[in-house]
Amino acid sequence: MLIRKTMLIRDRTETDEMGTPCAPLSRVAALAVLRNPFAGIDQNDLTELFEFGATLGAQLASEAVAALGAPPVSYGKAAIVGALGAAEHGAALLHPRLGKPVRAAIGGGQALMPSIVKLGGLGCFIDLPLGHKDEVWSFDHIDTLSIAVPDAPLPNEIVVCVGMSDGARPRARVGKGPSQ
Repeated sequence: MLIRKTMLIRDRTETDEMGTPCAPLSRVAALAVLRNPFAGIDQNDLTELFEFGATLGAQLASEAVAALGAPPVSYGKAAIVGALGAAEHGAALLHPRLGKPVRAAIGGGQALMPSIVKLGGLGCFIDLPLGHKDEVWSFDHIDTLSIAVPDAPLPNEIVVCVGMSDGARPRARVGKGPSQ
């Protein structure tokens, strides 16, 4: 695996969008920009990317937990695949093996880790989805963190993101779960 660069983004919110104070919320994203070994290649066996996902999951989760500075409550993952790749390349990084080391780093995680994969060019934004790590129906924790890397992904690269937060959305007030 050839990693060109890593980034760490920390977002701290102390008021909602209307300026009303709220419980402080920290959201972090740890990112890696790596060369896509299958860029421009029609490949059925993506096992190599499964292994990369496991390695990246451990590395990025460790960085995110350290940067968050509090126990993670929500988590998510995302990938942006450069133009010479396929969305399935990002899925191969995120789904088979990345989650287990993330759950190990946070000490649990019963709920499915929300994710998104898209194709994009330099500076492409992605909305990294976040959801409660244990309670899939906790509406207050369904959130996003919009992120971009100005010089990535190049056509032969993939940006992989692991995100976490230490609480619910600012002033969340839509309910705790589905209506009966």
